[in-house]
Amino acid sequence: MTKQQTAVIYCRVSTDKETQSSSLERQQEELLRYAKEQNYDVRCIFQDKHSGYDVEREGLLEMLDFIKENGIHALFVQDETRLGRGNARMAVLHLLQKTETDVFSMRDAGPVQLNEMDTMLLEILAIVEEYQRKIHNAKIRRGMRRAVENGYRPEHNLSNRGNPNGQERKEVPIEEIVKLRNRGFTFEEIAMTLKGLGFEVSKATVHRRYQEHQERLAGN
Repeated sequence: MTKQQTAVIYCRVSTDKETQSSSLERQQEELLRYAKEQNYDVRCIFQDKHSGYDVEREGLLEMLDFIKENGIHALFVQDETRLGRGNARMAVLHLLQKTETDVFSMRDAGPVQLNEMDTMLLEILAIVEEYQRKIHNAKIRRGMRRAVENGYRPEHNLSNRGNPNGQERKEVPIEEIVKLRNRGFTFEEIAMTLKGLGFEVSKATVHRRYQEHQERLAGN
């Protein structure tokens, strides 16, 4: 038996007027029906009463996190302008492309139909991002080569200390984590940077140690 694919629904209206509330309800009902007709299991519904030109929408941000964390296969919208307008629309489509999430539009009666210019722009964004990643990794490797030339030995940086719960607790450079976080790095980017320095830590470990550090500071 084929496993049913998962989906979320996103509805948006531009204002908080009472007449728009009925539009939200209508979008939700129609999209729920449409998603079920396409044999998708709708896991969550997100809504916004906000301009499509702004990406700082609570429902949109929650939806993007939910899709990434739960590996959602598809997103259903009334039409692509519900995701956003202008540059905001392209930014959201790019993020959905990265999570390999299919976008279905009721107006298109299927996958969102992008024009040639939109398709080309998304391809350019993907290429630029890939090269940014390559440059970032190249900088890490260059820094490591210089450090090793100056006597740095990454194999000496990995150490464990006993944990009373029976698990080994990895030693990580909290000062470096805080410094990178303050510079705007994501926890994933920090973990990748630390791996380049010889610390085999996951994003979850980096996040946990950072939170522990912040809690210690708050308690002082």
